[in-house]
Amino acid sequence: MPRLLSRFVVAIALSLTFAVAQAGTVAVLTPYLASATTKIMVDGVEEALTNLGHDVNVIDTAGDVGALDSRIQDVVLQGVDAIVLSANPELVPAAIQTASDAGVPVFGLDAGSLVGLQADVTSNNYAMAAQTATYLVDALEGEGRVVMLVHPPYAPVQKRGAIARAIFDNTPDIEVVDEIFVEVPGPLENARNAVEAVLTANPEAGSIAGIWAAWDEPALGALQAIESLGRQDEGIAIVGLDAIDPAREAIAGGGNFKATVAQDFAGIAQTVANLVDDALSGEDVERRTVYVPASLVTQGDLR
Repeated sequence: MPRLLSRFVVAIALSLTFAVAQAGTVAVLTPYLASATTKIMVDGVEEALTNLGHDVNVIDTAGDVGALDSRIQDVVLQGVDAIVLSANPELVPAAIQTASDAGVPVFGLDAGSLVGLQADVTSNNYAMAAQTATYLVDALEGEGRVVMLVHPPYAPVQKRGAIARAIFDNTPDIEVVDEIFVEVPGPLENARNAVEAVLTANPEAGSIAGIWAAWDEPALGALQAIESLGRQDEGIAIVGLDAIDPAREAIAGGGNFKATVAQDFAGIAQTVANLVDDALSGEDVERRTVYVPASLVTQGDLR
């Protein structure tokens, strides 16, 4: 019995040592925490990593990419074990190189680019944009004047805009009358003000037929603009992307907001957390982009 007890104690001690060895400090950095969808993903990866036994530090630079670069370099110097980045790594090459030189793996949380990253977990932004843009073209029966709401500095959103623009340009009777840069933070208010200006400059019913938004918050801002100007009965069709709750509610109501795309934010966050955990446990993590499925959402899906 003493020998068995001794072996049992040793086994428990080794198990605890292994668990401690896996635990690490992970910094999650983004300039976009004010975005509803980014916050959902960041909160999800923070919770998942914490549940896996890691210490997590979330850092938001509130739209300041320059500050993002310096904060990444700061956490590397502080000895962080891994970094999760929710931003385009191509915007912070010096910081990514600093992490690489220090042997700190960087994982993308919907980063939109694999440059300098161990992995990027995201939805297929090209496919999602194609779904919403073709839905809008079909809803307009292939003709009408369209406004686009975009944000090119964020790689996933830039990809969405490029595909949507290609689809509109390939439809002879669709005219893109304005491509509006939506500011972050404050995308809903910024989009509302911009769309109000476009609608005021185009007062005739039917002069604006559709609004394509690269994500749901600008789409909701466009909806507010249409309603504030009393033009909701003109049939202006809006599509967004991300399927946040206010967008789902607007679509279910049967008004101007017609469609969005539901991303699996929980799945993206958990996948990132699992990859980080694997790396910190000493496992080889294949360098790749990981796509998590997404699906179109219309009023019929919400009944």
